[in-house]
Amino acid sequence: MESTRQFALITGATGGIGAETAELMASKKHDLILTARSEENLKLFACRLEETYKITAIIFQADLTAKKERDRLISFIRDNNFQIEFLINNAGFGDYGVFSTSKRSLNEKMIQVNITALTHFTREFLPDMLRRGHGRIMNVASMAGFMPGPVMSVYYASKAYVQSFSQAVAEEVRGSGVTVTALCPGPVSTDFLTKSSYEKAFIMKLLKPANPKDIARFGYKAMMKGKTMAIPGAVNRFLLLTVRLAPRRLIVSMLNKLHRKTSTPVEKSVIISEDGFLQDSSSR
Repeated sequence: MESTRQFALITGATGGIGAETAELMASKKHDLILTARSEENLKLFACRLEETYKITAIIFQADLTAKKERDRLISFIRDNNFQIEFLINNAGFGDYGVFSTSKRSLNEKMIQVNITALTHFTREFLPDMLRRGHGRIMNVASMAGFMPGPVMSVYYASKAYVQSFSQAVAEEVRGSGVTVTALCPGPVSTDFLTKSSYEKAFIMKLLKPANPKDIARFGYKAMMKGKTMAIPGAVNRFLLLTVRLAPRRLIVSMLNKLHRKTSTPVEKSVIISEDGFLQDSSSR
């Protein structure tokens, strides 16, 4: 017998946009299933949300780079008859460094989290939503997905996938009562900026990082309205228009220069995981 208890499943829930989205949804009395890599951070965060907002926040520690871990989370949800009414595919990470010296295993893990896990969970829970005739999915993409990104090549490409995939599925389910939203923020003030050399890139002098709380609020409203593309900020929307009109070769060349102009070398790849832990790819 299917449970009538509805939950929002949020991946990468202990930091940045994921944490702010969880906080916002808890404030609106949504029960939550939170997943991330750090069990300790999950426990502390869930306890605070439950005490503050009087909701249920269930935690599940998992490394989403591994299929067996994703399957374990899905089995947990199925075994407990939890109904996923909201799916927030937020987990992801980026790197900063030239591709030729990047770690192959790191690139593969980035693809597994940014692309494969997002696709896996969408495929798993979308049919249930369609059968019920209601449900909402929000996939966290990026303005980076609208263009190639030298020095962050795999990250930019992964976000292009998220945008394209989300738009396609949104069209497939149009009129069903289920919606798919791609949230496409520009730079956001998270650990990826503050703990890596990307903060020193010249492009960051041109674009002011947004507050993750503001991005979460914008994304939630767009999701609840059933919007397919959610691009926060007039500056970002203007930049998108510029990118679409300018020759692609010019955009790639410009981004290459803006990314490389830093106060520190970019040949060494630095990454931030979905939980905000700084890692040096040369040590992996």
